[in-house]
Amino acid sequence: MSGPRPGRGQNSCVTFSAERRTRRSIAWSSLRLLTLRDLKVRYATSLLGYLWSILDPLLMSLIYWFVFTQVFDRSVGESPYIVFLLTAMLPWVWFNGAVSDSTRAFLRDVKLVRSIALPRWIWVGRIVCSKGIEFLLSLPVLALFAVFSGASVGWGLLLFPVATVLLAALVLGIGLLVAPLVVFFRDLERAAKLILRVLFYASPVIYGAGDLPEFARPLAWINPLSGIFALFRAGFFPDQLDWGLVGASAGITAVILVCGILVFRRAIGGVLKEL
Repeated sequence: MSGPRPGRGQNSCVTFSAERRTRRSIAWSSLRLLTLRDLKVRYATSLLGYLWSILDPLLMSLIYWFVFTQVFDRSVGESPYIVFLLTAMLPWVWFNGAVSDSTRAFLRDVKLVRSIALPRWIWVGRIVCSKGIEFLLSLPVLALFAVFSGASVGWGLLLFPVATVLLAALVLGIGLLVAPLVVFFRDLERAAKLILRVLFYASPVIYGAGDLPEFARPLAWINPLSGIFALFRAGFFPDQLDWGLVGASAGITAVILVCGILVFRRAIGGVLKEL
């Protein structure tokens, strides 16, 4: 006797599941290809190529190192100060570059966004990924300075991947918020650059969260970068690790990511009409 034949409902579920897996595979493949395309375009005509991804944070760190160690008596951060700077400066460059570029995620490739039937979040995701790859490629510079400056390494280095995932989630959430809103409010692009400039000094990059005066301590708790930078520094400077601050940063990051997803889903239809 033959077994029972699957009904139409079962066939429909199997077909729908297969289509969903296919769409998901296409989406991730497209994300990878667009990310590689961004990197190739950025460095194709560049003589120094990869070096440009590390020159900006390296030069900025050296400037602040010179100012706070050779010109003024440093009262913030920890020694070796250049390592202290780089552990926050390198992730800051990822954050700053990805958020800034996300303001033009749709405006830069209007024809492609209109014509290619891909999940629209990919246009933000590829920016997060390409800037993230540049961040990973800049880590050997941090390793070299850590070795030559005699920085001690502890178990906190295991938290580096956790910090990377949190920062990626934060950048993606902000990108999903900013990218569609800029299409409707073009002044938001310039406002974002101004906010990023202020946020650099409001974040513990050239100083630690514990260096803030008492009245300014609440600012560290509402700035998700504070706990994330503390995680990045934990491997070299264990005293910078504050689990309460990390928990606050993780919670705020989760809220921003959820809000970004919700806003993006509601706004994307209007974005396609506006482009």
